[in-house]
Amino acid sequence: MDEVGEAHTRVPCASEMRACAAVLVSRVTARNRLPLDYSERSLRVVDFMIDGLRKGGADLERARGTLFGLGAYVGEVLVRRAGAVWVDFDAQQRGYFGQPVGVRMPDGRVWNPLGKVVNRFETGGPEDSLQLFCLKLHGRARRAAA
Repeated sequence: MDEVGEAHTRVPCASEMRACAAVLVSRVTARNRLPLDYSERSLRVVDFMIDGLRKGGADLERARGTLFGLGAYVGEVLVRRAGAVWVDFDAQQRGYFGQPVGVRMPDGRVWNPLGKVVNRFETGGPEDSLQLFCLKLHGRARRAAA
């Protein structure tokens, strides 16, 4: 996948999501030097970026490619920090979540980071914060005490 914006023109698969997140990080950090380091803390930056899209007057269709890239990034944070794995949704899950892929947490629960990003864009409320979502997420892998 060459461009983050391409993602909405065809159905992506789970194996492509890490690359989609990397493309977004490369494009955003090259232009703006934003700290997208795949940490839970960096999701605050994602919240601000989405809020900026809204305040800038972008509609959902115009923002779709960027939102997809941000959703890939959020999912990749869960993969790297919370023990999740990318999964392709089956037909029933696609119907429920409205997305082709998501993440499965260590406890088996499935989450929809792409949809969470769209929700943040559409509502803009603090209850849809991606950083808080990640910090409160059920099924996270627990780190062993040192």
